[in-house]
Amino acid sequence: MNFIKDIGRYVMMLKGMFSKPENGKMYWKEFMHQCSDIGIGSLGIVVIISVFIGAVSTLQTAYQLVSPLIPLSTIAQIVRDTVILEFAPTLTCIVLAGVVGSKIASELGNMRVSEQIDALEIMGINTKSYLVAPKILAGLLMIPFLVVLSMALGIWGGRLAGDLTGIIPHDAFDKGLREGFLPYNVFFSLAKSYTFAFIIASVPAFYGYHVQGGALEIGKASTKAVVVSCILLLFADYILSALLLGKG
Repeated sequence: MNFIKDIGRYVMMLKGMFSKPENGKMYWKEFMHQCSDIGIGSLGIVVIISVFIGAVSTLQTAYQLVSPLIPLSTIAQIVRDTVILEFAPTLTCIVLAGVVGSKIASELGNMRVSEQIDALEIMGINTKSYLVAPKILAGLLMIPFLVVLSMALGIWGGRLAGDLTGIIPHDAFDKGLREGFLPYNVFFSLAKSYTFAFIIASVPAFYGYHVQGGALEIGKASTKAVVVSCILLLFADYILSALLLGKG
């Protein structure tokens, strides 16, 4: 029953966001603040993860392709498609679920426990549209951007690792990148990134917004928000893969 109740409260929270802003400048300021927190604040970890994921992909792919009959450019093709289809959107968003999701949940949870949300509501402000909507909109704008950056850095990291280790020269890697490229793979990755962005922003916002208790409950809500977000990300990953990549 708690699961059904949470779904209903989650839907009602999303429904409550759609109202006319009382002060457009305040909403815009909050939106830009969230864009900075989500985008700039997560940039460092995304760069590090993406480069090393691409580098490891090149090394492991070369380790498995030991046959001299397979051209070296195949390594680049596998790394490219693996990074674009799965590593960049899924692994990056799972990390962001921990970094961004816990921050959103704890921020709103602290505002709820300290009665700041109640004070805003007494002032006649729609707290769902003022506090939750900018976070979701900022996530939908910045997280796909981070995923695109992760794709580029992942492929570059694979190219760099192949060149430094002597596994595959950069000219052979560049040749493999151009062979058999499907633009649809980028569309699929972006579709996943927008879906994941909505989950990463809205689910922690729900748990933080509805915290009851004290500091201990804020920690529990943040942990639960990250766990539930990761589970939903993996579930959405499977559903989108079945729908958009399924044959027949």
